[in-house]
Amino acid sequence: MFRFRDRETASRIVGELRKMGLNLFLMHVCGTHQDTLVRYGLDRLLEPCGIKIRQGPGCPVCVTTQREIEEALLLARKGKVVATFGDMVGVPGESGSLAGLRGEGAEVRVVYSIRDAVGLAEKTKKEVVFLAIGFETTAPSTAVTLLRRPPPNFSILCCHRYIPPAIKALLEMGETKIQGLIEPGHVSTVIGTKPYEEIAEKYGIPQVVAGFEPLDLLMGVYLLARMIQKGEVGVKNEYTRSVRPEGNVKALRVMEEVFEPFDLDWRGFPVIPKSGMALKEEFEEYDARKRYEDELKELEGREFKPHPSCRCDRVLRGLLDPPDCPLFGKVCTPRSPVGPCMVSSEGSCAIEYKYGRGRLKPEGETGGGEGG
Repeated sequence: MFRFRDRETASRIVGELRKMGLNLFLMHVCGTHQDTLVRYGLDRLLEPCGIKIRQGPGCPVCVTTQREIEEALLLARKGKVVATFGDMVGVPGESGSLAGLRGEGAEVRVVYSIRDAVGLAEKTKKEVVFLAIGFETTAPSTAVTLLRRPPPNFSILCCHRYIPPAIKALLEMGETKIQGLIEPGHVSTVIGTKPYEEIAEKYGIPQVVAGFEPLDLLMGVYLLARMIQKGEVGVKNEYTRSVRPEGNVKALRVMEEVFEPFDLDWRGFPVIPKSGMALKEEFEEYDARKRYEDELKELEGREFKPHPSCRCDRVLRGLLDPPDCPLFGKVCTPRSPVGPCMVSSEGSCAIEYKYGRGRLKPEGETGGGEGG
């Protein structure tokens, strides 16, 4: 691991980038990349090289919508045992958070995996609902679990999403002048590099798949910068120790067996075609939305909006840096989060708050910095 954090090698890469005379605006779509970027101060090393990098919609907790959170809250209020990952418990919906409901006596359980949630169902006769979030990294585990036919008192509130459609939506919206994309190593380990080749061909944008150590990310930036300077459009793979062009064939197969794509909205985005994972008909018995259709009717026709001053939507589209939000570090902190980007360990705001070394905007200075 330490060879991927070697300072001398990092300095050499940064030195080469300095020589290139760059003025680039890049985006990655991965919370772990953002953590590496800010935690190790790479953002500060790259800015003098003329390279600005922002995070896009790569945090699964952050892109989960208010409605999906309200669905989980309603089921918990209706007496279901709701199990999910730790970060989701703290995300505020319009009517509170799962953590708040737990304080009021609702059965909300934090689990490390869907198998833990199935274990809960096996130990009780109560109805257990797993709030299933995440991209192609966590969806295979959900698929495998359902293929094994968990107990009948288990179901999932499926919020899984596909990453490539979100990247396409971002590019088609055209709000940000992205010159290159750094693609996530873990999602790419599952889906491979081929989906990005289609994006490169259609939108003419260079991309590099990168791992998560500091040298992975720096090398990814270097490869991307060279592609941009040469006018190359395509996909390069820096993370060859994990990512194959064809991806993880077994994981893709089980996902295809259980899920089918459907149109779904993401926080900060309009409906993105074929970006959601819906359970196929043969797995409907595990679909909480169908099992509790009558109880969830309370939410029909209602619109759920985030806090009016929260800028998570714009942060997720790469239009703002976290300190540009008027709530950042003042009203919105990890102890009292207003938006999901301050809750999740993969959220830009939480990462900036933890490692950003006080890059708060001066009083009265908000907004700006949009569009790269």
